[in-house]
Amino acid sequence: MKTNRIVLTGGGTLGHVTPHMALIPTLQARGYEIHYVGTQGGMEAAKIQSIPGITYHAVKTGKLRRYFSWQNFIDPFRVLAGAFQSAHLMGKLKPDVVFSKGGFVAVPVVFGAWVHRIPVLCHESDLTPGLANKLCKPFATRMVTTFPECAEALGPKAECVGTPLRPDLFSGSREKGLALFGFKGEKPVLLMMGGSSGAQSVNKTLREALPALLPDFDVAHLCGKGNLDAALEGTPGYAQVEFLDAELPDALACADLVLSRAGSNALMELQALCKPLLLVPYPKGASRGDQILNAQSLAGRGLCRVLLQENMNAETLNAALRETWAARDELREAVRKAPPADGTRRVLELIEEIRR
Repeated sequence: MKTNRIVLTGGGTLGHVTPHMALIPTLQARGYEIHYVGTQGGMEAAKIQSIPGITYHAVKTGKLRRYFSWQNFIDPFRVLAGAFQSAHLMGKLKPDVVFSKGGFVAVPVVFGAWVHRIPVLCHESDLTPGLANKLCKPFATRMVTTFPECAEALGPKAECVGTPLRPDLFSGSREKGLALFGFKGEKPVLLMMGGSSGAQSVNKTLREALPALLPDFDVAHLCGKGNLDAALEGTPGYAQVEFLDAELPDALACADLVLSRAGSNALMELQALCKPLLLVPYPKGASRGDQILNAQSLAGRGLCRVLLQENMNAETLNAALRETWAARDELREAVRKAPPADGTRRVLELIEEIRR
């Protein structure tokens, strides 16, 4: 009996890994033998190796930087070595199909699959194609995207499907979420997401706006590791935690309004849950500007409100949150009419369609 075999690849950030984790339970239930190709020390290694039944393979990879670095002289050779490694690995594994989530580890894997005529499905999360997926495009069978603008830019091979989202996201309990934060449910709950090191300015401004917000909202603040403010402990209607894992679906279930950065995976999760959103995208200069484009795309389709970081202070944040809350019914209706944010079903369909 023929073994169904799939190779998953992608790494560099958590956003390159979590969509795979949404697909894996169904792939395993369908009897696929799953192999994952990633980097030796990347965050994808620990995440994927913790899942039973998956074989992890590490290959050499590099990064094509847009700035000067001495590593720019070394990394092309690492990419070349990774391409030979990956081509050999694809020939050895002979998978039916490869699903790539991007990141520079994916480039040699996609090339190696092409050498052995193995069909490849690539996914791009951001509004504009990343460099890795641009390099992969000639070798891909099909490409899928989170944003319609990206599908248009990539041409006939591409289809906008949303992002594969983990099913446990939709299993949260509002009651458990309220209990988690110590709220009574008498006021709407404002949840601040995206509390990593990149959200320090939003953390600070939200705390400055608390006196204006707390009379009308309970505030649940995911502030990021090492960012708790001891002076605010015990403040009625305000709860701060560094991060949540298993309890995150419950926190999302109890949220009536969400303040967030604009990373594409988080946006699709919040859109799928039909949450009224105020986005403060990570500013250009601190990134390649993809979060600003992501936020503008959603705002242009009436799915959220946006406050640029350079315009943010306690007063403007309070006003923007209240305006978003006032428009909540309009925002929810626009989300209901929008194409699905959860691309899990369509990605699984395409894997079956293109596999050899």
